[in-house]
Amino acid sequence: MTENRINILDTARRLHFVGIGGSGMCPMAEILHHRGYTITGSDINESDTLQRIRSYGIKVYMGHHGDNIGDAEVVVYTAAAKQDNPELVAAREKGIPTLERSIVLGMLTDQFANTIAVSGTHGKTSTTGMLTQILIEAGRDPSAVIGGKLPFIGGNGRVGKSENMVCEACEYVDTFLQLHPAVSIILNVDADHLDYFGTLENIVKSFRKFSEQTASRLIVNGDDPEAMQAVAGLTHAETITFGRTENSDYYITELNEEDTACEDFTLMYRGEKICRVNLQVPGEHNMIDALAAAAAAHSMGVDGACIKAALEAFTGVHRRFEILGKFNGVTVADDFAHHPTELSATLSSAVRMGYNEVWAVFQPHTYSRTYMHLNDFAEVLSIPHHVVMTEILAVRETNTYDIHTSDLAAKIPGSCWFQSFDEIADYVIANAKENDLILTLGGGDIYKCANLIVEKYKTN
Repeated sequence: MTENRINILDTARRLHFVGIGGSGMCPMAEILHHRGYTITGSDINESDTLQRIRSYGIKVYMGHHGDNIGDAEVVVYTAAAKQDNPELVAAREKGIPTLERSIVLGMLTDQFANTIAVSGTHGKTSTTGMLTQILIEAGRDPSAVIGGKLPFIGGNGRVGKSENMVCEACEYVDTFLQLHPAVSIILNVDADHLDYFGTLENIVKSFRKFSEQTASRLIVNGDDPEAMQAVAGLTHAETITFGRTENSDYYITELNEEDTACEDFTLMYRGEKICRVNLQVPGEHNMIDALAAAAAAHSMGVDGACIKAALEAFTGVHRRFEILGKFNGVTVADDFAHHPTELSATLSSAVRMGYNEVWAVFQPHTYSRTYMHLNDFAEVLSIPHHVVMTEILAVRETNTYDIHTSDLAAKIPGSCWFQSFDEIADYVIANAKENDLILTLGGGDIYKCANLIVEKYKTN
């Protein structure tokens, strides 16, 4: 913890979570509950997550009402909560501190001697899941906060009894600067969230500040120039690199050259073989994420046998090429990819998986990202055989860019777009044939379209 950094968790013992069922909120609530704090929460939608939270004896209110905060000493809220939320209004009227979740995550991780924070523009959730699985396999009993559901633990968080904590460190609006981890992984530094950062140079500066806040070890993608720029010259922490060649400390050899979707490779450390790994998740990007997770674990003293066993048992996380089922010979899958770099990795893997044709159903995510990366989106969406799109999901923006899905479609021959998920589902079901793949893609609520496609297949 840095000087003058006040941690309210040192004194407050009663916390109320506004939106407790959210993916970033429920793991923190669970960990704090098991560390002796009194937790309550509220949400507007029933879910399996809320049932899990209730099973611990945590009181959950449905709907947001001022009385829900009770005698809480701190009210925690998600970034999605509006400031006129009745519970936040009630807290302010009572003089109760209100804190956004990323601030509380920083305070929570300060309570662990060995917090490993996974940062990068792409791949954070998969890498965090892989590392968590490795540390469990190795008996290190970590706590974890993961951005997606990890089937291995049946949720997106874990309560451990050790001093090890694994969490994602998201760069958007500099939320990762709330963290002061012992170890940081930097997977990559790419041009994204330019509505906030403005330039790639500013993103690099934020990653450098994050690196400066890391106490003992930086594990960095040696093949990524911007990632290496972010840590250049830093001496306060050990820098360890991972990459495709022996120029990095951890690297890959004997990569299976066969055109298969899942990578098969030997993991090396400074000339020494650690283990042979045959991944069960597709794509070169997953191989690099696995390399990063393995580097972090091995640098903590985990042996090659544990690393191999965990990585080969890893089947992915929710919304990362998640197979939803096979209907009339057509496979339906869903993926979180929403940036051109992510789409390129996912779609390149998809077309190598042996399907006759790949139907990409893409939901553009934010006007700014679509406008600033328009040509890049058009290029990567030319990889699949068919492209079907929704209108742009506004998220937090207004369309000051005067950008529309039709502008993107005009650059992708043969593509089409629809106003509703219902229209999309009907279209792809009518046109997809046996041994095709329908793959929904996007960072918003496109997963609802994937679920609708599944429902329609089941009822037709």
